[in-house]
Amino acid sequence: MTSPAPPPTFELGTDGPRAVLVGVDGSRTSLRAADYALGQARRGGAELVVVYVRAPLGLAATTPEGAEVMEQAHEDAVRDIASYIGRRADEVRVRHRFVEARGDVAHEIAKVADEVRADAVVVGASERFGHRLIGSLAIRLVRSARWPVTVIP
Repeated sequence: MTSPAPPPTFELGTDGPRAVLVGVDGSRTSLRAADYALGQARRGGAELVVVYVRAPLGLAATTPEGAEVMEQAHEDAVRDIASYIGRRADEVRVRHRFVEARGDVAHEIAKVADEVRADAVVVGASERFGHRLIGSLAIRLVRSARWPVTVIP
C-alpha cells in the first residue's frame, strides 16, 4: 500500500482566490482589465487589489512648473481611476482596496502582489508600439513566474 502524495507546494491553504490584483494606469485596456478582475474577484469571493504606479516624472519635471503639472495630472488620474473602480466594486459588492506606488511599474506590481499573496494578476495589453519590440509590462510579469498573469486586450 502506497502513502498518499503530499499536497502541492503552491497551495496557500484556501479554497478559491483570496486576492485578485489588477494594475491600472487609466488606459483603455487597463480599465477593461479592471472590469475583468472585478468579475473574477466577485465570482471567487476574493478581494480586488487595484495598483496604480506612478512612473518617474521624466523630462517634464526638469522645471518646477513641469513637475507641478505632472504631479497634478497624476493626482487627477488617481482620483478618477479610484472613483471608477470604487463605483464598479460597490455595484457588484466586491471588497477592494486601492494601492498607489512610485517606481518601476512591473517591480511595484510584483511587490504588491507578493505582499497581498495575490492568487492572480491582471493587466491590460500595452497599446504602445515600442512595447511590442522591447517587451511589455505583461511579459515582464509573466517572466517573474510567481502568479498566473492574465492579459486583457
